[in-house]
Amino acid sequence: MDDITVGPLDLAARVDEALAVQAVAFGLTPEEVGVRRHIVLRHLTSPGARALGATTAEGRLVGFVYGMPNDRSHWWSMVVEPYLRANGHDGWLDDSFVITELHVHPAFQNRRIGRTLITAITSTADEPRSILSAIDKDSPARALYRKLGYRDLARHVVFPSAASPYAVMGAQLPLLAPENGCAQGAQPS
Repeated sequence: MDDITVGPLDLAARVDEALAVQAVAFGLTPEEVGVRRHIVLRHLTSPGARALGATTAEGRLVGFVYGMPNDRSHWWSMVVEPYLRANGHDGWLDDSFVITELHVHPAFQNRRIGRTLITAITSTADEPRSILSAIDKDSPARALYRKLGYRDLARHVVFPSAASPYAVMGAQLPLLAPENGCAQGAQPS
């Protein structure tokens, strides 16, 4: 990761670059990118929304994360709330920082970029915990989240128009350091 810098990202100004990374990493169609563009720009108007980017020395955006304090009136919260309630975890929707999106270009994966992005953004959260959703299958992303302290709060969550079910995961903050399970603190490694 020596040649990659992680820092604040003006996501509104670089939304098309970020969505190009997401399209490659997540396999989005041009139509899906168009829909997500609108969603990202709307999310950025939420109180406390912020983003970090991972860039090369040449300024190429190769990864990004954004999130915000959770709001039960947001669409995502309304979809996941019944699943969380059924598992006795709907309290996680309060006082949580939501990781809305986290993507790293496949050519730059397995270089600790995703871990650095998520630990850095959650280290700035005022909330005592973090929640996110991920496709409900074994994947490198879900393995990373588990190493950082996220656990399943609800599985088989169905989002309208999503091809696959999702899992909602939550973690106490600060996140764990994957190497030894100790608290990460404010400085991501």
